[in-house]
Amino acid sequence: MKKIAKGISLVLALVLMLSACTTATPQSETAALTAAQTAYLEHVDTEYSYNLARKLEEIRSNDALGYRTAGSDAEIATGDLLKAEMEAIGLTNVTKDAFTLDTWTFRTAQLTYTAADGTEKTVELGGYQTTFQTEGPQTFTLIDGGEGTEDDLAELDVTDKLVLVDINQRENWWINYPAYEAHLNGAAAILAAQDGGYGEVSPDALNAQDVCGPEDAPAFSISRTHADELRAIMEAEGVNELTVTFNADSKVERDGTSYNIVGMIPGKDPDAMVLMSAHYDSYFTGFQDDNAAIALMMGIAKGIIDSGYEPEKTLVFCAMAAEEWGVSDTRYDWSTGAYNQIFRVHPEWVGKVVADINFELPAMAEGTTDQIRTSYELKTFTEDFKTLVPAVEGIFEDGIEVIVPTQTWSDDFSLSIAGVPSNVTALRGGFSETHYHSQFDNADTYSPEAFLFHHNMYGLLMLAYDHCAVSPLDFSTRIQTMRDTMDTERLSALTLEDGSNTADALNTALDTAEAAAAEAWEKVNTANSEYAAALEAGDTETADKILAETRTLHSQVLEAFRYAEDQFVRLTWEDVSIFPHEHSQNNLSALESSIAALEAGNAQQALDESLYLIDNNWYAYDWSRETFDHFTDYVLDQPADRLMWGAGRVQGHVDLYDVINSLQEKAESGDTDYTEELETLNTAVSTETESLKQQVSHEIESLETLTDSLTAMAA
Repeated sequence: MKKIAKGISLVLALVLMLSACTTATPQSETAALTAAQTAYLEHVDTEYSYNLARKLEEIRSNDALGYRTAGSDAEIATGDLLKAEMEAIGLTNVTKDAFTLDTWTFRTAQLTYTAADGTEKTVELGGYQTTFQTEGPQTFTLIDGGEGTEDDLAELDVTDKLVLVDINQRENWWINYPAYEAHLNGAAAILAAQDGGYGEVSPDALNAQDVCGPEDAPAFSISRTHADELRAIMEAEGVNELTVTFNADSKVERDGTSYNIVGMIPGKDPDAMVLMSAHYDSYFTGFQDDNAAIALMMGIAKGIIDSGYEPEKTLVFCAMAAEEWGVSDTRYDWSTGAYNQIFRVHPEWVGKVVADINFELPAMAEGTTDQIRTSYELKTFTEDFKTLVPAVEGIFEDGIEVIVPTQTWSDDFSLSIAGVPSNVTALRGGFSETHYHSQFDNADTYSPEAFLFHHNMYGLLMLAYDHCAVSPLDFSTRIQTMRDTMDTERLSALTLEDGSNTADALNTALDTAEAAAAEAWEKVNTANSEYAAALEAGDTETADKILAETRTLHSQVLEAFRYAEDQFVRLTWEDVSIFPHEHSQNNLSALESSIAALEAGNAQQALDESLYLIDNNWYAYDWSRETFDHFTDYVLDQPADRLMWGAGRVQGHVDLYDVINSLQEKAESGDTDYTEELETLNTAVSTETESLKQQVSHEIESLETLTDSLTAMAA
């Protein structure tokens, strides 16, 4: 599972506030269960699942730390184990689905140095997806590089040295920035110590993330404890360098092979599927992320088989490889296995899969409510479904919250944009700051109660989808959320090419679409209710008749969902899912605030409060132009096959690198002549205003097409 990082705090907060988050249903308010549902619950075996999660820990690339990474021997061996396990529990048609990716094998990284007491000390380091092989222990100079920014390295000679840096990847920047800056300066590698953000559970924590950078800019993770110790030795000796020994074996190779592992419970309807997924690659031993998720999926499959349930649709269980990383030197380097599975290996699944249920970190207890994140269109169905989930004593006493939409940091996003409506267990904030992607993500975090709750909940959800004649999609949630994201005051001041008021035209299109969505949902919901009732009554003749009569409706619903994902899902420069108009709308707000601050003679206010919110200009503050350009251009100018799920979803770029650097200099010198900067910002306002009108025009046209589709469904 992927990060949430900064430059983004304000923007992400706004997006998440606008995400529909519903009041949880207390666990006491649960509905009656059918015989099939009760039988499944009686056959849930969390001991089996827990033991499988622990068994996955045994396969590793790095003897000391773990790591089952993209295309490595350890990942391949784990896939083979899961294939055998699927066959053992009774899944059929079990396959290893090959796909091409960049591979990473991390075997070791050990740093040896002389401690303050004169003893020799060897410590383990974590790795990132870069190539650095010493071919045994080698002597290096280790130098203190501060945070590794352009200014920090400007007065240092880091050539062929290991550069010790502090990093906060949640509040400041991702690992690729200091790694690439050091690389440009000739460094051998950086050793990054977490300074908050991740790994906060312990100063001994190491961290791993997808590197989002080139393989020839090496990076490793060192604990806060050992970084502080090294700096204390330097301080005591009055130097900023030490001689150390480093033994590392980290290797990225382009165009390798890995495998997604698929097993099935065949259903009566060969043209319909319900998909369940989790990923089996991991950093460290990865108990929660994602051993427990794979084990949950397998446990649900076993429970369904053992209960004797005979599905209507084919139930598909997919263990995804290479979720954490799988493509070098791209911003969108994660969810590689899932993207390949649905876009390249089995594109024919689109239009057949009623819904996907994806798992991340499902065996921990955090908070009094459980959270499930869904595609917009599944929210109404999931709200109704959650009343079926039985209470488990001691966990989630305040029930379940449903959050929309799916976001980029897990595999369900790749599936959603392909046209597969998706759910995912939601990542809770505390764990992501403390244990996530560290060696402390281990079995000590296990909650038997949470694991049981999720076996119950998601097994029942799979059965519920199986008893839908039509994918249960209500398009009104997406339409309502789009309306909520409108800056009505700003849009009301703009006129479209046809002379209409921008806000009025968009609202009219939304009103029409919303009415059509309500009628379409009524038809879908009625069909599903009648179908489920017929199945429960054992009236197969009526159920088959309903299924045959709704074939076209089912296809229409899924086609409309894919269209909505294509037309309305865009990304910020920090990978947050937004509607098209939000890109320029957000930029304009920040641009205008910056202009107002400069016109008031306050460059520092513009720098501190607004300029960093515009696209990726947060990174203009601390990094060289070459570093900034590299991580801008690889989004805007790279083949789509390496951008994968991010291709075409960022809508433009306002380059304010020169403006920001100029204003930093002027704020320091006291120069208040901002003429050139204001000219650039005003030009950007004009450009973004035109872009906003184009984005809204696109949305209106797309809403009209969607409305036609929804109207056809209701006919």
